[in-house]
Amino acid sequence: MAEDAVERAARSRLQDAPTGSLAESPPAPPRDAHHDEEDMPRVALTRRRVILFAVFVLASIALLYFVLPQLDGVKDAYRRVSSGDHAWLAAAFLFQLLAIVSYVALFHGIHVPPGSPLTHGDSYLITMAGLAATRLFAAGGAGGVALTAWALRRSGMERREVAERMIAFLVVLYGVYVLAMVVCGIGLRVGILPGAAPFGLTVVPAIIGGIVILLFGGLALVPEDFERRIERMAPRRPRLARWLRRFALAPASMRGGIRFALHKAVHPDLAMVGAVSWWAFNVAILWASFRAFGEAPPLAVIVQAFFVGMLANLLPIPGGIGGVDGGMIGALAAFGLPAGTAVLAVLSYRLFAFWLPTVPGVIAYFQLRRRVQQWRHRVVMA
Repeated sequence: MAEDAVERAARSRLQDAPTGSLAESPPAPPRDAHHDEEDMPRVALTRRRVILFAVFVLASIALLYFVLPQLDGVKDAYRRVSSGDHAWLAAAFLFQLLAIVSYVALFHGIHVPPGSPLTHGDSYLITMAGLAATRLFAAGGAGGVALTAWALRRSGMERREVAERMIAFLVVLYGVYVLAMVVCGIGLRVGILPGAAPFGLTVVPAIIGGIVILLFGGLALVPEDFERRIERMAPRRPRLARWLRRFALAPASMRGGIRFALHKAVHPDLAMVGAVSWWAFNVAILWASFRAFGEAPPLAVIVQAFFVGMLANLLPIPGGIGGVDGGMIGALAAFGLPAGTAVLAVLSYRLFAFWLPTVPGVIAYFQLRRRVQQWRHRVVMA
């Protein structure tokens, strides 16, 4: 059935989806096999880059696993590693598997239009390969974004539709992130939710989250003809008009993606369920890690410390190695939790949520390359 769908799509002409109407647009068929060729995103590995990356990773691992255990308050906690509750560690492993399922459901619900030849198996390969690229390559998820965009374009989507769907995906995914940070921050500060409430970890993140919500909400109000309106500002100056057109392109693309995300929020489906459950299961991994080595703090504290610590993903650190760990440990310590237990819980979380998916992600990376070659072969045969 998938092969027939690809062949039928190859015979039809590509039609651009109207901006902001991706929810109702037909699937974009593959282009000609020899048109718009592009290679799979790769990392330009030089000897200097490899050496620096290896030194950084080894230094981070040495700090987390050898230096920290020697500090007062942490040494005793490390002695409890062998006596950790294996049942809770097994629960953390199960939560990680459910998180992967949630992420694939979110990806498929946002990126794959109705009638597309892309299967859930394809979505799994793109998702896991993107996660591996995010872990191992650029910071802030740039490696995963480039790989995902390449795979979707090779499946036949127009560049603009790919951009809008990827924006919608990020808005839905991190919209849950921002809302949770605002709700937990305010709830802890005013006393609705139990737990400590330091100003810098509750009110400040809530303010930042509110600003982000207002900013993206304003972009959703950008008119459809925004690019043309900008161009009319300099009708006799082609160079200025060209620069203005480039300036208007980003808000116009953001508008379509944000409106598609709002459509998903108003009409929730499995994609929205996947967005919520992805974060919920990640927090559950950290919670189970706490239970494995001692008592867990209030759930709102775990949620807020988790999301504040995840901000370290924005730092230019490969895969956030060391940054996210330190951010979470620091946030938990600021909430008044014992440093030793916090270190054990965070390192256990990172083992399940960061390192565990990396191995199947690398395998999916090479499988995805073969799968894309199969797509191209089917288009040529069609």
